[in-house]
Amino acid sequence: MPIYEYECRDCGRQFEKIVYRTSSAVTCDSCGSTRVEKRYSAFAVGAGNTLGSEAMSGCTTCGAERPGMCQEMN
Repeated sequence: MPIYEYECRDCGRQFEKIVYRTSSAVTCDSCGSTRVEKRYSAFAVGAGNTLGSEAMSGCTTCGAERPGMCQEMN
C-alpha cells in the first residue's frame, strides 16, 4: 500500500496518508477539507542490513573490518 504526502489547500497542513485505491477521496486530517494536493516526495531505499554503516564497509562473508581480511585471519 503506497503512502502519499499531501498538503491541504484550506489550512496548509502537510500530512501523509495510506491510500488503498487511487480513486479514494483524501481528506485533511486537521480540518476535514477535501481540497488536498498530492505533493512530490522522495522515497528511501534500504540495503536490508540492520547492522549500520560500519558493517556495510566490512566483509560480507566473515564480518571482518574490511573486505579481503578472511584470508589474513586464517
